[in-house]
Amino acid sequence: MRRRLPLLSLVPFLILLGASAARAAGPATADRAHLKPGAKGTLCLGCHQQLQETMRLPFVHTPVKNGDCSDCHDPHAASHGKLLAADPDRICTTCHTAILPSGAKSEHPDAASGKCTRCHDPHGSANKNLLLAAGNALCFTCHKDLGEKAAGAPHKHPPVSQSCLTCHAAHASADADFLLAKRSPALCTGCHKADQPVFRKAHMGYPVGSSDCSSCHDPHGSSRPAILWASVHPPVAGRNCAQCHEEPGSPNALKVRKQGVDSCRGCHSEMIRTTFEFNRIHWPIADRKACLNCHRPHASKAGKLLADPEIKLCARCHAGIVQQARTSPAQHKPVAEGACSLCHAPHGSNSVLLLTAADSTALCETCHSWEKHSSHPIGPDVADPRNRNTRVDCLSCHDTHGSPHKYLTWLDKKMDLCVACHQDFRR
Repeated sequence: MRRRLPLLSLVPFLILLGASAARAAGPATADRAHLKPGAKGTLCLGCHQQLQETMRLPFVHTPVKNGDCSDCHDPHAASHGKLLAADPDRICTTCHTAILPSGAKSEHPDAASGKCTRCHDPHGSANKNLLLAAGNALCFTCHKDLGEKAAGAPHKHPPVSQSCLTCHAAHASADADFLLAKRSPALCTGCHKADQPVFRKAHMGYPVGSSDCSSCHDPHGSSRPAILWASVHPPVAGRNCAQCHEEPGSPNALKVRKQGVDSCRGCHSEMIRTTFEFNRIHWPIADRKACLNCHRPHASKAGKLLADPEIKLCARCHAGIVQQARTSPAQHKPVAEGACSLCHAPHGSNSVLLLTAADSTALCETCHSWEKHSSHPIGPDVADPRNRNTRVDCLSCHDTHGSPHKYLTWLDKKMDLCVACHQDFRR
């Protein structure tokens, strides 16, 4: 028979079991740490007296206000600076789990990387949401150029002056790029009602309510009326939309009259004629989208109606070259400055690689006088010993976009570069 223990002999075991259950349930910090009566929070302030001023601020972080310092800090030792109980880039999300929506279309880099303290004070602040500064002043600490541009723009967009959060989400956007609260045009038509007569009149009667407003307008402010982008297509500036589009009353009013390069030929006939006479044509021009592969048809923040600043535009297709140029220790100045068209013709050329000169040596000579720094044989009469079908030119030794070696050389010029051709000197 199984022996039964007396009931009184189970009492110590039940007490221990109850204590373990209490610990698992997570008792108050003060009880768990056996702090002195009334010492919760106050004990920390005895040494960290600067936080006493923080406690008097209008907005105080809830754990600080409740004296729960150990919610974020370990009072004895920690693997992280400032005795933080978790990774500084992850500790905030242990409580604030919904800051970044799943599958967000765009994220604020600081929020995504856990750098919350770049915008928020973890203890207390004079500003709502524990922000380090109020309103747009906080955003413009990082987006300084944008703030200066908005402040100096003759034609301002009122929401920018009111608050960046009128249009942007602070942490992430579930639906739109650039942290926009909604995609365009839904974001814009929340204020600008496309069905109102004044709106239709401003757009010459064209039904643009479902179009991308930023294809014409700079949302942060502009030097042009109607906050148009700095570079405006003349038909748009002259309010002559029908030059390219069907008449505003037609069923397909937004449809362009002609497609591809034919749409641009009427005004840019000489440029198009010259381009198609070159031996080599930049392929986007021959594509069905033609000019619109690189240019915007209405307005742009970049000169010549480019869809993006030159270096960013070229990177759409030539990402590897641009990445090399930006990360190489030795950089070619035109590439570093984003002036690809200084060496390459954007439309067409009779030279390989769409060079703007007859050959690479002639192109380099527009900036560099190679005779001053080298007596190395070079030119059309000098065969490259590595390949007798090619000639020695600047590109035989130099990489024009970027290199890990000084003077943009392909290899270290102390020996490796030379012995690539002069094998008899190899050691």
